[in-house]
Amino acid sequence: MRQAVTTIDIRRDLVGLLPRLRRFAMTLAGDATATDELVQVVCQRAIAKSAQWKGEGRLESWVYTVTRQQWAEDSRRRKPHPQQKTNVTDFRSAGQIMGQGMVMDTDAIHRMIGEMPEGIASVFLLVVVEGHSYQQASDIMGLPFNTVVSHLAAARLHLASIADNYPHRY
Repeated sequence: MRQAVTTIDIRRDLVGLLPRLRRFAMTLAGDATATDELVQVVCQRAIAKSAQWKGEGRLESWVYTVTRQQWAEDSRRRKPHPQQKTNVTDFRSAGQIMGQGMVMDTDAIHRMIGEMPEGIASVFLLVVVEGHSYQQASDIMGLPFNTVVSHLAAARLHLASIADNYPHRY
């Protein structure tokens, strides 16, 4: 009986996480189609493995970790190909399709994140946008703590270097 309650709780909580999960998946996948496929598989996997989440820590951290692991598994199966830049429209819609509760709802901010060099957008999103600690981002991404610090520094330098290209500062 306990298993059924956990699954129901996970499903309910997953619905609330969908806009943020989709935004995070966009930083990994880079386009709307791959993002939607990743989110769907992750939700199915999270429900199927809900017994693994013991209620400790934040559910979203666990789901983000599952997302990163799924993306890594999928990447190993695919033929290697050059990483495509995130389409700005796709990234913007990543948070809007599933909900209007986005904090970052401006074209300029989405373009800035979409233009970040590969690998740093996910860490930036987790720490700066989602409010995870550096250690939580490290655990979610499976990266050493110092790499998270380095990625955040690179993201901030990148944003500073392109800030003059945007008419409004936030």
